[in-house]
Amino acid sequence: MSRPVLQADKLTKTVTSGERKLAILNQLSLSVAAGESVAILGKSGAGKSTLLGLLAGLDTPSDGELILFGQPLSRLDEDGRAALRAGRVGFVFQNFQLLPTLSALENVLLPLELSPRAGEDHTAQAWLAKVGLGERVDHLPKQLSGGEQQRVAIARAFVTDPKLVFADEPTGNLDPDTGAQIIDLLFTLNREAGTTLILVTHDHALARRCDRCLQLAQGQLLPLDPNTVGGGQ
Repeated sequence: MSRPVLQADKLTKTVTSGERKLAILNQLSLSVAAGESVAILGKSGAGKSTLLGLLAGLDTPSDGELILFGQPLSRLDEDGRAALRAGRVGFVFQNFQLLPTLSALENVLLPLELSPRAGEDHTAQAWLAKVGLGERVDHLPKQLSGGEQQRVAIARAFVTDPKLVFADEPTGNLDPDTGAQIIDLLFTLNREAGTTLILVTHDHALARRCDRCLQLAQGQLLPLDPNTVGGGQ
């Protein structure tokens, strides 16, 4: 069998609140295969975004090990982790995180500039066309609707042909109809590219589209049947 794209082994994350130590994650383990889509659900405050940051190497655990693309992250400093992600990891965020002074095209170009493919304007233009924004390349984020901004963010996530995409509540700031369109777009692009997708969400329709659903509760991940996801959590 091929090596997992990502493997978490007994990840623990504690924070200090006053004189108390709070355990957000408690010896959590996870293995994600290439091409798999995984949804992580949980109540607000359960630690979903904290977990996503650890899995992406944006934060470091208090204990345990995270292996990304076969590399133990504990052996890498911040620059090393960034180099490991460059060109191989894409991100989609709830609040889009587009730079307000850059055009749609310039925002999509950013990940390419941090990879060996700097200056590939045609690639960024092609991805904007693929998400339906071929005529909006020169528009600033403030000139785009929320759904259009998330389309730019999705194009930015996929522009480097990443092996792995992390999505943090990608439909959280969108109305239901726009959110449904973004779900369709995200999974269409993910299927076409064969990318591994890990997302955290409150959106049950989004979670049901994934190969595997997990619930984060009391610092642990528990399996959920995607076909039964819905109603309360």
